[in-house]
Amino acid sequence: MQIAGMYTALTRDILITATPAYSAERSEPAENRYFWTYTIEIANHGPIQVQLLERLWRITDANGRVETVRGPGVVGETPILQPGESFRYTSGCGLGTASGLMSGSYRMIDAKGRGFDVEIPAFSLDSPLERRVLN
Repeated sequence: MQIAGMYTALTRDILITATPAYSAERSEPAENRYFWTYTIEIANHGPIQVQLLERLWRITDANGRVETVRGPGVVGETPILQPGESFRYTSGCGLGTASGLMSGSYRMIDAKGRGFDVEIPAFSLDSPLERRVLN
């Protein structure tokens, strides 16, 4: 897998780090099927416990087509993070173009019952087979 880069965003003491990687073994360029994995780390740098409740993704392909994905938790979990703790998971995304862009947010709640949204940094999905279209 080719590591494309690391992207970060900090919202209300919650640091999100995204690391995408092109998956050549799961892609079939001749059939316009491209696949990436991405690893997300969610780190609580704040003074209070938080829990991830929902995710919202906007996935844009090289033709500008946007798919919105919303759902509870991540990879079947709604992790609770104490101050100083982090949670890491890996998931994947397929596209019909050799490049694209992902961005989104997580809906969180803190120990006092206050809900808030945390930005997931926009990150590019780039195939080594084509020059970069989106950054």
